[in-house]
Amino acid sequence: MFPGTRGWVVPLAWTAVLLDGFDLVVLGTVLPVLLRGHVWGLTPATASVVSTVGLAGMMLGGLAIGTVTDVIGRRKSLIISVTLFSLCTLLCAFAPSTFVFGLLRFVAGLGLGGCLPTAITLVTEYARGGKAGSATTTVMTGYHVGAVLTALLGIVLISPLGWRAMFVAGALPAVVLVPLMLKYLPESETFQRVRESDRSAGHAVAGLFRGGLLRATIAFWVTSFMGLLLVYGLNTWLPEIMRQAGYPLGAALSLLLTLNVGGIVGLLVAGRVADRVGIRPSAIVWFCAGAVFLALLSVKLPAVGLYAAVFLTGCFVFSAQVLVYAYIGRVYPDAIRATGLGWSAGIGRIGAISGPILGGALLTAGIAYPWGFYAFAAVGALGAAAVSVVRPGRRSPVPDVSPAPSAPVPPRPVPPRNPGPSAP
Repeated sequence: MFPGTRGWVVPLAWTAVLLDGFDLVVLGTVLPVLLRGHVWGLTPATASVVSTVGLAGMMLGGLAIGTVTDVIGRRKSLIISVTLFSLCTLLCAFAPSTFVFGLLRFVAGLGLGGCLPTAITLVTEYARGGKAGSATTTVMTGYHVGAVLTALLGIVLISPLGWRAMFVAGALPAVVLVPLMLKYLPESETFQRVRESDRSAGHAVAGLFRGGLLRATIAFWVTSFMGLLLVYGLNTWLPEIMRQAGYPLGAALSLLLTLNVGGIVGLLVAGRVADRVGIRPSAIVWFCAGAVFLALLSVKLPAVGLYAAVFLTGCFVFSAQVLVYAYIGRVYPDAIRATGLGWSAGIGRIGAISGPILGGALLTAGIAYPWGFYAFAAVGALGAAAVSVVRPGRRSPVPDVSPAPSAPVPPRPVPPRNPGPSAP
């Protein structure tokens, strides 16, 4: 019997995702300081490498921990993930070189990559019937609350205390969160029902391509690639792109804050819309709207119009990817749900790697404004096209991918004995 109760699932998962959201923004927050201070001789090119190795860790973490979650359970996987990335985040504050900093970001990425799909799986499996969309988007608000708090911390902490204080602040919440998870976080009831079968990581991965799921799996991978390219590309380089457009650092960080506030509002709206009209059409519309507002950012706007456009960009871009996660949770069956989420998030991290690389290349070439926004808008349109490929309808049946136990041979029916004529 695992400790914990149902009421702890959402708040603990939400807080874990909040710390994941911190990592989403922290590098973009400190990069301008590191670059202008020539810390470790950092350049835009080497900064892109640091960002890339962290995202590579997330990719491997999503592929590995997401799959292992279907074997060892959601509870253990989430606790391991949070502990790993929090410890490495703390150590980043004391990194003596670019190499050590990048190595710590890679190891932290292993934990971060497993955190998100595990938390979403756990919350989805505790969601009430028909509420998978709002359950997923609600817990994902933690992601963007973490991003908003990080942007605020950057404004408050970096000037008086320096960039290292950001990583100390990001690690401290785990001192409280991990003990609470150990004591109160329950295991998924769904996992406990299916764990009796003899399953392995290989069986779980094979299930992604069986029972009519091949097309959906590939489509989800492509969509996640596009969605995470947008999320990480914007959060890593938006402050620097806006500085190239002529805005001061304070205004650029404020726009990053506005982007993630929009993400929170968009999540709250998107989940309810998805529950009402369906996850698939909602995801398509959200990707298309994100593409429109990204293109709009390439136009010089007055201050009010600029902040409104950035807010609406956050509303649609960030919640579009979360709707994809909710859709994945509906399509895959219980026994391979975490594997499906983990692999989609893991493959999507290739897009997360590509986003900062794309932004860094455009910045190095001096054309990030306005061409960066045109490129991101095209990515949003491709995301809409990819998610539309998934067939709508009920979850596809998937055959049991574990070794089937020998079926018992039913006993041969015995005909009733003829009692003969009744006595008079």
